Amino acid sequence: RTELALKEIMSSGGAEDDIPQAERKTVTDFCYLLDKSKQLFNGLRDLPQYGQKQWQSYFGRTFDVYTKLWKFQQQHRQVLDNRYGLKRWQIGEIASKIGQLYYHYYLRTSETSYLNEAFSFYSAIRQRSYYSQVNKEDRPELVVKKLRYYARFIVVCLLLNKMDVVKDLVKELSDEIEDYTHRFNTEDQVEWNLVLQEVAAFIEADPVMVLNDDNTIVITSNRLSETGAPLLEQGMIVGQLALADALIIGNCNNQVKFSELTIDMFRMLQALEREPMNLASQMNKPGMQESTEKPARRENPHKYLLYKPTFSQLYTFLAASFKELPANSVLLIYLSATGVFPSGRSDSEGPYDFGGVLTNSNRDIINGDALHKRNQSYKEMHCLHPGDLYPFTRKPLFIIVDSSNSVAYKNFTNLFGQPLVCLLSPTAYPKALQDQSQRGSLFTLFLNNPLMAFLFVSGLSSMRRGLWEKCQDYLRKINRDIAQLLTHSRSIDQSFLQFFGDEFLRLLLTRFVFCSATMRMHKIFRETRNYPESYPQLPRDETVENPHLQKHILELASILDVRNVFLENTLDDY
Repeated sequence: RTELALKEIMSSGGAEDDIPQAERKTVTDFCYLLDKSKQLFNGLRDLPQYGQKQWQSYFGRTFDVYTKLWKFQQQHRQVLDNRYGLKRWQIGEIASKIGQLYYHYYLRTSETSYLNEAFSFYSAIRQRSYYSQVNKEDRPELVVKKLRYYARFIVVCLLLNKMDVVKDLVKELSDEIEDYTHRFNTEDQVEWNLVLQEVAAFIEADPVMVLNDDNTIVITSNRLSETGAPLLEQGMIVGQLALADALIIGNCNNQVKFSELTIDMFRMLQALEREPMNLASQMNKPGMQESTEKPARRENPHKYLLYKPTFSQLYTFLAASFKELPANSVLLIYLSATGVFPSGRSDSEGPYDFGGVLTNSNRDIINGDALHKRNQSYKEMHCLHPGDLYPFTRKPLFIIVDSSNSVAYKNFTNLFGQPLVCLLSPTAYPKALQDQSQRGSLFTLFLNNPLMAFLFVSGLSSMRRGLWEKCQDYLRKINRDIAQLLTHSRSIDQSFLQFFGDEFLRLLLTRFVFCSATMRMHKIFRETRNYPESYPQLPRDETVENPHLQKHILELASILDVRNVFLENTLDDY
């Protein structure tokens, strides 16, 4: 490529001798860096997706080359314009690749600060109109690069809750797609229109709008803030375990998704992250932090995001997480998936007799499926059964199952005596509650944004900012009280308390109790299957049916003027 570029220079710039040696060297160096960067970037695809250490040095080398390339084109822009014919879209491509690197670094490390870095590079492309000339060139593949840049930028903005930017980008992308399909009459028009539909549905997934006085929508963040998790009381004895790794699995049919994130996965991943910091103040470059430097606070737990995995993919990632789990650490498994129910009758009640949740089926197992249909005594193959998780209970395990067959996981057995908790969603919701399942599960919404979930079950669809903030303050008080109920309980299983030292798990547990107590007091949640459950069971009278907590929930309902939605007679004994 370098030789080609030099030949082009000579043919356009006159005789070879007319070009100063220094300028020839500049072009040669640029071509070398460009080739090297593309080679390294393409090599990222070959890195294993699981395992946390093998990829770091390769990422570091790739960042180094892109940093040099970016600075080089800035310093020698004039020469590269004149002698190489550097186009603005080519600069945009380099910036876009750096944005992608930061985004992938975020996916690998779960450090939200890298999202800010990706955002700043993607923003620069838009502000400096690097791709504006692409539409004048008769090359559809260049326009596709531009469209992909928009889709990637939208994902980063969604993860950073920059919804106002997302709306602008969607409008621009829509215009670009229209122009692209009109000019080139391509076959991928349907796919690009689907991208637009997906992101539009994703933006509208929240069932409640919080409004400023001028009726603009308030963007609320649900990541862990400094004041997020209830503090532990002085002298309170809880476990010292820390959440180190999480598998977030999404396999629900018909749920809103964008890129490879369902709305449930999107909500849960935010519940396992802290508010982003500005990276510049923290470190220079990914992988370049000296091991002696300690980050200012604990990192986010590492996450794997698995969209519609097959059983073998899920098990591979699970085994990798299990293998690399540090001492005194917890592995969290979040399953948002369609329920799979046992097909035949079984006389036994073992860990493979209750079904579980769906895993994706590869077409190459079709013969197995046919055999399966002939013989009802076989177990479901494309299903994660409770028994499949037994080997991993050799280490502390925290499981959340959001599914129509979540109760299959109630039949767990703690074989190895390690801390083990399963939080299980209701298996059905009251018919009177409008069906929201496409826009995400109510149970996961309670774990991610309990106030929004509370407003939704109370029949509210919008709220003023001032009232929202007042309710958030009151909810923090409720969370503190729930934390005390759990730590003061005399009959609670010790597993809950062993997980209680970790901020993320403490917040999930208190939100789970709030969700369960709210549903048990709600007038239309009347069947047992409408309530969340847990393994081990929580002592109801001390937690989810505690009169003190019920009184708080009624007071929150009073602030919102929705007290009539809840039962009062639960307080007779108070």
